[in-house]
Amino acid sequence: MTLETDVAIIGAGPIGLFAVFELGLLDLKAHLVDILDRPGGQCTELYPEKPIYDIPGLPIVTGQELTERLMEQVKPFKPIFHFSQMAAALSKEPDGRWKITTDAGTEIVAPVVVVAAGGGSFVPKRPPIAGIEAYEGKSVHYAVRKMDAFRGKNILIAGGGDSALDWTINLAPVAAKLTLVHHRDGFRAAQHSVNQMRELASHGKINFEIASVKALHGDDGRLRAVTLANPGKGEWEHACDTLIPFFGLTIKLGPIAEFGLNLTENLIAVDTAKFQSTTPGIFAIGDINTYPGKLKLILSGFHEAALMAQEAFHICRPNEKLRFQYTTSSSNLQKKLGVA
Repeated sequence: MTLETDVAIIGAGPIGLFAVFELGLLDLKAHLVDILDRPGGQCTELYPEKPIYDIPGLPIVTGQELTERLMEQVKPFKPIFHFSQMAAALSKEPDGRWKITTDAGTEIVAPVVVVAAGGGSFVPKRPPIAGIEAYEGKSVHYAVRKMDAFRGKNILIAGGGDSALDWTINLAPVAAKLTLVHHRDGFRAAQHSVNQMRELASHGKINFEIASVKALHGDDGRLRAVTLANPGKGEWEHACDTLIPFFGLTIKLGPIAEFGLNLTENLIAVDTAKFQSTTPGIFAIGDINTYPGKLKLILSGFHEAALMAQEAFHICRPNEKLRFQYTTSSSNLQKKLGVA
């Protein structure tokens, strides 16, 4: 299915989210694609509890809190999110619009594409298990795109972070059997999620093992069991047909490097009036762009998003006049925001 919108945004971090707000003030609709399973980008994935001190008007805010505030701010504009998907290809349509195709097969067509991908795409770290490549995409998965695809499966989730705990909780009702494996009885996840997981385990709805995954067993990419190891218990074979490892993420430019954009040391060169790349209709805001005097700060990205939106309007609405308005005094804008 092909989806149509005004602006397609690659990246749902703080800059991509604020771009939704600036575009929404101009009545431009947005779809966002992000490889993570939630909004926030680096802020929520790498340092959700780390304090940030240089956001105007917020003396101190965590990455998670900033993301939650931005999500509240963009709510009136009803953005459409495509999480757990990577923007895999970019092509031009006969009518001049752009088409983004994700690795999940989603196609988004828009006259404007905004790359707000930070340092690049988050790519799951592959566990150091011999032969795991043969199982990837068949019985080893690094993300959950559709929960129903895991219905009735005997699932082993490996990891101790937020993603591992969240998906343990969410998949427990649909799995035939689910086991969470972590190398220690301590987690890098929200305490309420840890408590919820332990509650499920205490009622026998999931299993929790303190162990490490050492080997995979199966044929033709189909898993039948894994070898688990614990220093006190030794090694044993654990039957399962699905492995979902959450071993963290690394940042790589990924398919963006193949989009045919003018890159400078893996960054997209832009002008400072519109933050448009050398390819008309393709913009870059936030850490992914470069220009003389560039500062890699969230507040700089917010400024870039505002100027980008002004030019995006001219591309998306070539026959309409742009009237600059202030949210403090415009009843029209306040109505859009639901505060009039």
